[in-house]
Amino acid sequence: MKFDAFRSLCLQLPEAEERETWGEATFRVRGRIFAMGSPEGTSVSVKASLDDQAGLVAMDAKTFSVSAYTGRFGWVTARLSRLNPDLAERLLRNAWERTAPKRLTAQASRSNAGGQNARRRA
Repeated sequence: MKFDAFRSLCLQLPEAEERETWGEATFRVRGRIFAMGSPEGTSVSVKASLDDQAGLVAMDAKTFSVSAYTGRFGWVTARLSRLNPDLAERLLRNAWERTAPKRLTAQASRSNAGGQNARRRA
């Protein structure tokens, strides 16, 4: 996966925005960071739970590692060259849900359910 594809997945999430901080692109929902990375970098960091972090590192230590500085809070670092787009989308959705206000996540869930029901009827 390339950084531009990662960026696109981040910005598809409801109310997601990109802001440069610490010389890196940070992806936020209502001002709170859920993912970050650099267009020139080889890896990105994504917010996760400590359990998810441990599972990802155990599952594939060549792709995932505990993030420096923020790893103690569950953040995981992923090597872009090894990151599968489907898994990246799930990781980012989970990171966004952990970060976004509960009302926004509930609203997004209702919107997604409505879209899925409309697709089923078609």
